[in-house]
Amino acid sequence: MSDPRFIPPLLTFPDEERSPLSIRAKALVFVDPRSRRLRDEVDRLARLPIPLLIRGEPGTGKELLARHVHRESERGGLFVAVSCGAISSARAEAELFGYVAGAHGAAASSRAGWFGSANGGTLYLDEIGDLPLSLQDKLLAALETGEAWRVGSSKATPVDVRLVAATSFDLSKAVTAGKFNERLYHYLCDGQLDLLPLRERTGDILPLAEYFLGVYAQRLSLPLPLVSPAAQLLLERHAWPGNTRELENVIHFALLVSSGDELQPAHFNLADPLVQLEADLQRLLAGADRQHLPALQQILQLFSGRVAETLA
Repeated sequence: MSDPRFIPPLLTFPDEERSPLSIRAKALVFVDPRSRRLRDEVDRLARLPIPLLIRGEPGTGKELLARHVHRESERGGLFVAVSCGAISSARAEAELFGYVAGAHGAAASSRAGWFGSANGGTLYLDEIGDLPLSLQDKLLAALETGEAWRVGSSKATPVDVRLVAATSFDLSKAVTAGKFNERLYHYLCDGQLDLLPLRERTGDILPLAEYFLGVYAQRLSLPLPLVSPAAQLLLERHAWPGNTRELENVIHFALLVSSGDELQPAHFNLADPLVQLEADLQRLLAGADRQHLPALQQILQLFSGRVAETLA
């Protein structure tokens, strides 16, 4: 029997077709050595009764990782995902903590709110830095006391919620700027998971590309093509500023424009890294302030020396 703690090499959203996603990463793999180290850290932290903070660029798969943490935690309640940037400022407290009948806009019935819905389970707050500052104290109090106050209620409701939060920027800088609650930040620091950008875990790129090829070939009723060695090299060298979501779009595009049984570099609509580097340097030279030119020249000389050493 397999180890019940084993994290599969591929994570995807369940029932994706019924819950179409437009901006989030739809798959996450643990092939690259750095991803495998993350897998081990998830294995260590998932069952601990502590909050978690997942740090990573947009499109890296933070919600997928959070959902997997919930499954591994064996908590019996729901996984409730909330985008803090989408919270209505006028209804923020009622949306998060719920309200009693007649307390919010003359509503005839009560609502548990996201916090109450996650009772016994996991509350995932995406981009927690966007949570209104006025709510951060109340969120921390509910997590620490195990009691939530619904809007209009005269008594607290017992709740058992595990918080898994995500951020794409350094929250400590928001704390310094007075834009994020310091006590909530330290509460989240009990457990941290760093989900590296795709360019820093290159061993995951081709497995993800193969997955998306299979998905879109089936969806479009197309034969599954091979990826030529030159195209594989191009995919591995690309910087992927949009991370997994960008890779998915590139694979989709390549399938639509290719006509043979093998995908070539031209099918991916990606600039050759050397061509892109030349364009970036031209742009820097054209727009650089004169006081920055000596620094740019020093950088170019440094890397020119490294290239010469490599060729020697």
